[in-house]
Amino acid sequence: MKESKAIIVEGNIGAGKSTFLRLINELIDVQVVYEPHQKWQDVGGENLLDAFYKDTDRWAYTFQSYAFITRIMAQENADKTTSSSLQILERSVYSDRYCFAKNAFEMGTMSSLEWQLYQDWWGWFITHYTKKPSGFIYLQTPPEVCYKRLLKRARSEESAVPLSYLTMLHEKHENWLIHKQNVDDYIKNVPVLVLDCTEDFEDNPELCKKYAQQIVDFFAFDCNLDLSIKKNYHKTI
Repeated sequence: MKESKAIIVEGNIGAGKSTFLRLINELIDVQVVYEPHQKWQDVGGENLLDAFYKDTDRWAYTFQSYAFITRIMAQENADKTTSSSLQILERSVYSDRYCFAKNAFEMGTMSSLEWQLYQDWWGWFITHYTKKPSGFIYLQTPPEVCYKRLLKRARSEESAVPLSYLTMLHEKHENWLIHKQNVDDYIKNVPVLVLDCTEDFEDNPELCKKYAQQIVDFFAFDCNLDLSIKKNYHKTI
């Protein structure tokens, strides 16, 4: 099986990752791998994502564990079905660990025992079943903007998510991707392209083209990756 190189798009809930990836997929010739939301929403007919948000104390460890496993499954399945040499992934096992699971532990919704278990098997899995990314794209977005977008898209599972939760996750993303605090050495030096996504880019073709060119230029220079903008991109936006 051929293994693709990977660039990972990271950002807070409501930063616009899915929309960003859809638009970038129209501009750049890559394989996009989205988060496996449908698996989280239908586990034998039950909605684990909804259960997590409604009773985080009960379901935090379960959800974080399942999110990690299904993320690896999605990437492996993508490797089997693509001819592309490059994938762009929506989030990663690293944001699982450095942002969401860590935040659950600090909030007290994941016990110290569960946090230790998570870290133990997380370290083993990423050593044996994941590939080191070539780079990250961080959609840096103020939590207040994320909250407004979250309310606008009105997903039923997210109806109880408060601004304070998004603020904590924003701090975790900043500490990891900007300040490199308490990050494992093997991932610390992976290049990070930071894009200011405060402005709504969904209906702004020129801004999307600007982002696409920044991605191509950044990863050509920092990662020696040969990305190219599609010749007919003027027609696809």
